[in-house]
Amino acid sequence: MAEVKIRDLRKNYGQVEVIHGVEFDIADGEFVVLVGPSGCGKSTLLRMIAGLEAISGGTISIGDRVVNNLPPSRRDIAMVFQNYALYPHKTVAANMGFSLRTRKMPRAEIDERVKRAAEILGLTPYLGRYPRALSGGQRQRVAMGRAIVRDPQVFLFDEPLSNLDAKLRVQMRTEIRELHQRLGTTTVYVTHDQIEAMTMADKIVVLQGGHIEQIGAPLDLYDTPANTFVAEFIGSPSMNLLDAVLHRDGAALVADLGPDHGRTRLALAEGPGREDGREVVLGIRPEHLLPGDAGLPAKVTVVEPTGAESHVVMQAGGQDVTSVLKERVALRPGDAVHMTADPGAIHVFDRQSRVRLA
Repeated sequence: MAEVKIRDLRKNYGQVEVIHGVEFDIADGEFVVLVGPSGCGKSTLLRMIAGLEAISGGTISIGDRVVNNLPPSRRDIAMVFQNYALYPHKTVAANMGFSLRTRKMPRAEIDERVKRAAEILGLTPYLGRYPRALSGGQRQRVAMGRAIVRDPQVFLFDEPLSNLDAKLRVQMRTEIRELHQRLGTTTVYVTHDQIEAMTMADKIVVLQGGHIEQIGAPLDLYDTPANTFVAEFIGSPSMNLLDAVLHRDGAALVADLGPDHGRTRLALAEGPGREDGREVVLGIRPEHLLPGDAGLPAKVTVVEPTGAESHVVMQAGGQDVTSVLKERVALRPGDAVHMTADPGAIHVFDRQSRVRLA
C-alpha cells in the first residue's frame, strides 16, 4: 500500500493541453474515484498514473518515489481494464498467474497466490475453466484476481463495469468495495457513472475539461456542490437549476424567479454574498421540490413510478424540472401543480461565475 501524490500534472497532445495542472493526494489505503463526462480527462489521468501515457509536466509520486520516468512494470501498480483482456486459450488459474510466471516466480508461490486470490473472489470452483465458459461477472473477477496476485501498492480500475448488465453492475460494485475493505490497498477508480462514484468512493475527484471541479467525500459533494457543474453532475435525477434575482422583503430574503415563472418568489435562508439585487441560480434537489398550495407553477409532463418513489417531470417557465416523491401520487400528465422547497434546502450560485454562494 502507498500514498499517491499528483502535483501540477499536465498532458499535451501537440499544442493542445488536455490535463491542466491538476493536483490532489490519495491517502494510503484510500478508495478514490475519478468521475466526469466523456472527454473530461479521467482515463488519461489514470493512464498517466499507470505509466501508459507520458506526462507533459508535473510529478506523480507513489509511496516515497517520483515515478515520472519509470515504466509501468516498475511502478508496483496493477490495472483492471474495461475489457477483461483474458487469454482465451488459458485456464482461469493460468490467466491469474501469468504475470507471476513472466517474473519467474517459484511455482509453489504462484499457486499459493492464485489460490488465495481465488478464495477471496469466489473463483475456486472455476480455476480449471477457460474464459469462454464464464459469465461476464466471473471474467471480470478473473481480471481482478490477476491484479490481486501481484500484491501491488496501488490498484487502478478503468471503467471495469461498463460491459456488464445493470443487475451485475450493482453486484460487482459491492464486490469491489468489499474487496477493498478486505485488502486495504490504495485504489484509483475511473467511471463516468456518478452512482458508482457515490456508492464506492471514500473520496471523489470531479473532472471537467481537464480541470478539477471539486474534491471531497461523496455526501459532501452532494450536499455542498462547489458550482453548478458539480450540482448537476452529482445526483440522479440531477439538481434543478432556476435563474432568479435576490430581493429583500422586509427582514426576509427571497428569490424572484422572473416573468417566465409567474414572478414566483421563494424564501431563502440567509448567507454570505446574498445581497439585494444579485443575479443568481437556485439549485433544488428533486427530493426537496415538493407540491404545495403556492410556489412555482408547473405542468406535469411525465410521471415515472419506480415502486419506492415517483419521479415527476414538469414544465415550468419553458424548462423541465423534476420532483422525486416518496409517496404514491395521483398526478397525471397535464395536471397543473405548484412546487415549493424549504429555504434551507435551496442552493444558491452566482449567475456569472456559477460558483456556490456559502
